[in-house]
Amino acid sequence: MSQDIEALAKGGRTNVTGFLIRLVARIPFLIIAGQWYGPDALGRLAYAIIAIEFCAQMSTIGLKRGLALYLSADGNEKGVWDALLLTALVSLVPMTLLMLVPQIMFPNSALNRLDHILPLIVPALALCEIMLAALAFRFDIKATVRARAIIEPWTISIAAFALSWSLPRDGLLVAYAISMAAAFTASLIPFVRSYGLPRGWIPDGARLYGLARRNLPLAAADAIEWGSRRLDLAILGLFVSPATVGIYWAAQQVASLPQKLKTSFDPVLGPAITAKLRDNDYPAVARQVSQVGFWIIAAQTGVALTLGFIAVPLMGVIGPGSTFVPGAAALIFLLMAEVAASAAVVSEAALIYVARFRNFFVSFAMIGAQIGLSLLYITLLRDAGYGEAYQAAGVAAALATALLLSSLVKVRMVEKIFATRVTIWRWPLMLAVAAGGGIGYGITWLPELPAIMLGMPLILGAYGLVIWKRAFGDDDRILFAKAKPTVADVEALTDL
Repeated sequence: MSQDIEALAKGGRTNVTGFLIRLVARIPFLIIAGQWYGPDALGRLAYAIIAIEFCAQMSTIGLKRGLALYLSADGNEKGVWDALLLTALVSLVPMTLLMLVPQIMFPNSALNRLDHILPLIVPALALCEIMLAALAFRFDIKATVRARAIIEPWTISIAAFALSWSLPRDGLLVAYAISMAAAFTASLIPFVRSYGLPRGWIPDGARLYGLARRNLPLAAADAIEWGSRRLDLAILGLFVSPATVGIYWAAQQVASLPQKLKTSFDPVLGPAITAKLRDNDYPAVARQVSQVGFWIIAAQTGVALTLGFIAVPLMGVIGPGSTFVPGAAALIFLLMAEVAASAAVVSEAALIYVARFRNFFVSFAMIGAQIGLSLLYITLLRDAGYGEAYQAAGVAAALATALLLSSLVKVRMVEKIFATRVTIWRWPLMLAVAAGGGIGYGITWLPELPAIMLGMPLILGAYGLVIWKRAFGDDDRILFAKAKPTVADVEALTDL
């Protein structure tokens, strides 16, 4: 058993635990938002989040993933303060723009004073990402789990419920701001404990400029990757009502839960890949991509299969009556999109270090394909007389198609660059899908709550059993090892 695969398993296992916690926390928020605020308020929140999180993403200048390479290359971890200062300075520009022109966040609704100060959370959100990336560089994954999977989702759920009576219009926005502030605090405390204060560090303009310049291709790739998951909502908002946007956003939030499985391995995969690249050990990089890629696609397929069969009852419990049920079709396509994206994301973890510009152009082409297909599907469905719910499903289908094409191209790029075959897909997955799908079909005949309560464990259990018996080897099973870390484990992580 190679040490790098074992280290990846440990880091990913910790973050997958965080994913499960986040899953439990996210559903109460969606129910609170749907039952107490309604789809219109959700649509308003969705537009605001698109603008704020895009600005925060751009403010990191690609350092969320590029920080590992910067720190390991320089051999001086004080460089983390360069990243924080650069992020803080850059974030002031989009923050100011949003404060001056809040219509960017709220294009279809009236404004109030709160809307002008909401962008203040942009720097906090950007700095939070950098601090968590810095902690991940030291293999402190628990900080990310604590901030992102526990404190943030539970804070927004509790705050949204508490504010539902006093702020029926803006309660969701205030709850979102409170949750981001809580996540920032939860990131700052362990960061200071780990890195201390910036003693002996002196800012240098030339050094900051060089850091920004080196990370621009990665920043562009990050922006495209992030934008591909929000562009569908932005396009949809041009053709449908805010209520439909809110319903689609709710479906998007459920579908984004499997996406956290991919990001579960980002903090440990980046440092592991950079270590092997320094040694020119290309077969090891290909092995890491293949191993983690299989873990991700196996987990995401199981989650997507489970949520897909209970899509209708799951959307039904979010809002009163059957308000959110029309979003079930979009949810199914969005879940398919997450599975399709698995290979692209894990391949990109290597490409960003060895083929940044080619990776960028492929990602850019994927965005173009998504836009073209989205407009085509919306037009065809609208002209055929289908309603807004079907048009929303068409946008989700366009995203799934574009992401599948991107995955195929990027896996091929990794194979060509490293001259080694990358094997992410394994055919026993089809047997697992058949086992889970058979149970899922029977679950669809049950009422909402029994379908959810019984469907999730039964479908996922049947799928997982086949995966464990037929698809997993010894290297795969270490992902679920229960052994406590030893001194040797810590030394192995340090070697990475």
